[in-house]
Amino acid sequence: MESIKEKFIDNFITDDRWRYIWNGLGVTLKIAVFAVIFGILIGALVAIVRSAHDKTGRFKVLNWFCKLYTTVIRGTPMVLQLLIMYFVVFATVGVSKVFVAIVAFSLNSGAYVSEIFRSGIMSVDSGQEEAGRSLGLSYGQTMWYIIIPQAFKNVLPALANEFITLLKETSVSGYIALADLTKGGDIIRSQTYDAFMPLVGVAVVYLIMVCLLSAGVTKLEGRLRSSER
Repeated sequence: MESIKEKFIDNFITDDRWRYIWNGLGVTLKIAVFAVIFGILIGALVAIVRSAHDKTGRFKVLNWFCKLYTTVIRGTPMVLQLLIMYFVVFATVGVSKVFVAIVAFSLNSGAYVSEIFRSGIMSVDSGQEEAGRSLGLSYGQTMWYIIIPQAFKNVLPALANEFITLLKETSVSGYIALADLTKGGDIIRSQTYDAFMPLVGVAVVYLIMVCLLSAGVTKLEGRLRSSER
């Protein structure tokens, strides 16, 4: 037991090594939060374009670009997308690594969120759209006020799973030398030559964040169900 205490002190207390974890957590949360926000915006836009094309046949060119985007993003590894974004797209532009990571993860998340939203939109009964149009609402108004709210409730569990996956996927940010949470644990390991304590510590932090996010989503689902009564 004394040995575990000594290892804990050596890995986290000595030389304030806990700061690597703390600072890395801040970077991870910044990337995840912004990627979630922009991923939802991108995904919703792509889903609306593709759904509108499926139902009305409009936006053929936009629909082609959206299909190409989702195919490329979903068909290539996240790590590769991050490396291309950093070493190719932004290679000659002086932007921060955090910004590059946010762009890369936003585009990746947007592709998956778009398919989640699209499935939710298509799952709403067609009679809902007809009812909206019969009330004099335009297609856009019908989508915004009637279809999308119902679709959001239907896909909330899938969205929550995507957000949890995104949070964990940010751990590959170290490939562009970004000092995120996982990289913080790796830095401690390189200094203490002890892999167990820092890596388990990082795993515990990720687990806590995922549990908090899952609890929040469960509470939100409960409120949405109660609002339907």
